[in-house]
Amino acid sequence: MADKKPINDAMEHMNQIEGFPADVDMKKLPKPLRYFGYVMFSFFSLTILFMIIMKLLS
Repeated sequence: MADKKPINDAMEHMNQIEGFPADVDMKKLPKPLRYFGYVMFSFFSLTILFMIIMKLLS
């Protein structure tokens, strides 16, 4: 991300003030936070799958 050139001066100023969002590497997060992320992702995935199955059966 550091090699991206800003479109104009306003974008350059905003990038200097706020910075760039970093990609999250799940292996570098603390274990409780990592497990919470896995649980939430699984929960939402299973909920969506369940909703699709229930819609097809009804």
